[in-house]
Amino acid sequence: MIEESRQRSIAYGLSETDKPDFSPVGRTDLSLLLEQNRALHMHALPVMETLYEQIINTHNMVILTDVNGLIVHTLGDDDFLEKANRVALKPGVTWSEASKGTNAIGTAIAEQLPVQIHANEHYLVANHFLTCSAAPIVDHQGNVIGVLDVTGDQCSFHKHTMALVRMSAQMIENHLFTAAFQDAITLHFNTRPEFIGTLMEGIASFTPSGRFLSANRTGLFQLGLPLSALQSHTFSSLFGLPISALFDHYRTAVPGLLNLCLPSGVRVYGRAQLHIANSVFHHSVGLARDDEDTTRNNSLCSASSNQANQAARRMSGLRYLNTGDPQLAAVIDKVNKVLGRDIPILVMGETGTGKELLAQAIHNDSPRANGPFVAVNCASIPETLIESELFGYEDGAFTGARKKGAIGKILQANGGTLFLDEIGDMPLSLQARLLRVLQERMVTPLGSTKSIPVNVELICATNRNLRDLIAKGQFREDLYYRLNGLVVRLPPLRERTDMEVVVEKILMAESANGRHTVAPEIMGLFKRHNWPGNFRQLTNLLRTAIVMADEDCEIRRQHLPDDFLEDVEMSQAHESNENTKWLLSSGANLEQVELSVIQKSLASNGGNVSATARALGVSRNTIYRKIPLQK
Repeated sequence: MIEESRQRSIAYGLSETDKPDFSPVGRTDLSLLLEQNRALHMHALPVMETLYEQIINTHNMVILTDVNGLIVHTLGDDDFLEKANRVALKPGVTWSEASKGTNAIGTAIAEQLPVQIHANEHYLVANHFLTCSAAPIVDHQGNVIGVLDVTGDQCSFHKHTMALVRMSAQMIENHLFTAAFQDAITLHFNTRPEFIGTLMEGIASFTPSGRFLSANRTGLFQLGLPLSALQSHTFSSLFGLPISALFDHYRTAVPGLLNLCLPSGVRVYGRAQLHIANSVFHHSVGLARDDEDTTRNNSLCSASSNQANQAARRMSGLRYLNTGDPQLAAVIDKVNKVLGRDIPILVMGETGTGKELLAQAIHNDSPRANGPFVAVNCASIPETLIESELFGYEDGAFTGARKKGAIGKILQANGGTLFLDEIGDMPLSLQARLLRVLQERMVTPLGSTKSIPVNVELICATNRNLRDLIAKGQFREDLYYRLNGLVVRLPPLRERTDMEVVVEKILMAESANGRHTVAPEIMGLFKRHNWPGNFRQLTNLLRTAIVMADEDCEIRRQHLPDDFLEDVEMSQAHESNENTKWLLSSGANLEQVELSVIQKSLASNGGNVSATARALGVSRNTIYRKIPLQK
């Protein structure tokens, strides 16, 4: 990213030795600029003050700019403000790439992503003494409207600054979102009830009649659809509850917190606020799923929603999945070569290895990114319903069919990407229909005589061996060869070499304050564990550990679930038994075997004598006696 920014800086005609442009806009222009950004400034100011309290006396300053990188407000330490004035870090001065070259503010605007630029990563030599962390601020339409930045002396660099800036920018976005929809139904939701009311919650707003208005970035991620695709949805189609039932729910004496179920099948919890006729109902609400499908209306895709889609795409593309593991890097490289070439992709991998996350990233980087991404889990839908779910049906097609029918998931994905997860579990009777759709690019809903053209990019995933299923007669060979244009395998967690990066990303996503770390001993356990549940298991374990750690920011052994520690000890015991057998078969005496087992267990527990003693079922004194150690 920095190299691309430097190339842009050169293209702007800048030289690294140029003196910064010190000229601010005039007072009148600055006043006009503040008025134009009044809402941004009003909602950002209290967040900036809170952010500044966390970094005060660290030779830093907090900066707010408009969409063009022009500074509208600053807060900072007096001793650093003097240095900042030397490079024109003050209201009225523009810090775009075109004027200052590579810098956190300008590059964050250009990339529409959070950016950290440290020391000589700045293009202009005059700015090399700075360290800067910036995050763009987007409005409810997905448009970048400003940047929040923390800039300081490079000697005051701290790795947590970027996390603080990102969280603060998200807080500003949520305040702006709430203010934009004061006369609306607003739903706050998350897969975990304790995250409702925090920065981790998704927020979506609807008109009093239930028409979808917008969602914040976390909400878009949880709903699994871009803003453009959501424009044709309603409250009922997303959460399965009529608006009238929602009002009835709040008329009950004690409306409790219940489960919501998204169309994807993911369960979340919700709390709704109803701002109707100057009355506010604020309660927890649970919504049940009734599998209602809705039609898409591509004409509702406005220029602003396209920009939102592009911003979301840039933040969740393939390059952000590349965390340093060579196997994953090879997968991403292969996928990049077939993007937009109408080649179906088959993703193999164990349960929990992130197959749907990869599919979503492929969609976000593809030419179809502005279209819908529709995911279908073939294993989770009852066999009696999967045909109508996929292909849709006409009114009266079968007993219990809804009036007006339903268009089905394949047609919902028209113009976008269809992701069929667990394709190996698709009933054999439907495989022939799916093959015909893929070959003819036409869908015939149940009970209809009309075929409807459809244009989708297909991504499939499975944790089963499709060739074995073909041999058993459980999967059609002709469909297999239609699906496997490019076959990639996601490595299980135990085979990956990027455990530290993966754990850090999960902690950043799951921790409300973003400050949790893992003790070296625990990281050693993670690297050696087999992880049968892969990323799903690791994520759930870290979620629990964060709650158990509470105010303690370092996750240690006492914060881990007992069943995980039991699995680790059983694994170590099994490994010790296998090692003992090998040593005895090679002629080693019992003392050598004993010494080897203790040494291996010590290494597995990061040198922790107490943990080693527990794992081997002996006392600490025994360990000290067998292997001289400093107590």
